[in-house]
Amino acid sequence: MYTQERTAMSNLVVGGPVAVNSYDNAIVAALVENRPVMLVHAFNGGFLQPAELKESIHDKGVQLSTKLETGTKEAQGHLWYITPAGFFGQRPLYFIESAAGQVLPKPPGAGQTDAGRGDDGVPKPQRRRITVHQDAPTGTTGDAVQVGLPDKVGDLWRGKNGAPEDTQLWVVTVTPWGGITFVPITHPDTILGFKDHAVADKSEVRVTYNWGGDFTGTVINTFYPRLPNEWSVPYHHVFT
Repeated sequence: MYTQERTAMSNLVVGGPVAVNSYDNAIVAALVENRPVMLVHAFNGGFLQPAELKESIHDKGVQLSTKLETGTKEAQGHLWYITPAGFFGQRPLYFIESAAGQVLPKPPGAGQTDAGRGDDGVPKPQRRRITVHQDAPTGTTGDAVQVGLPDKVGDLWRGKNGAPEDTQLWVVTVTPWGGITFVPITHPDTILGFKDHAVADKSEVRVTYNWGGDFTGTVINTFYPRLPNEWSVPYHHVFT
């Protein structure tokens, strides 16, 4: 899958055809191989992490951090899975799942079925997902996000149509400058951004209006997926 050739991604994401160069193999790894990646912000190089790393906490949000501390690294708080989750029309949908706090599900009881198994036959782990508030992006708290399981997040972070995961489904698109951006299906005129548009250490993630007007978003809300060993890749390479 890794190649020094330019890889066409139009069959994977909306907004194409967009070519991804060899420095963006992490996009392929995240979307195709389901490998965890760091979501590094295009503006200041900080990375997304859950505000709370424990698997028992489902009512906290996401923040931007500029230092990778030992505790965060050991808990895999710097890593995210971009997991396929079906389609919206012809647009592929994804969950944004934290590697921090994932747990293996308990064995199913009598008459119950498990949540599915991977290609190796091992039960799929339960991972907390980025969830959007029903009233985003208006209000004082309604524009927040939470990291939690579908049945553990607050009532207003659950789907409006009886499907608890509605508010956890995202359109993931490659931007013209080689990063990716996230659009929630429940609020298609918005994009994953930050409170008060402040891109600084400890900035709180919010759903903000997408002033770009389309699914490619704006540069201020673009993230570069990075495999952990690509943390120090110079960003100017993305534009070559």
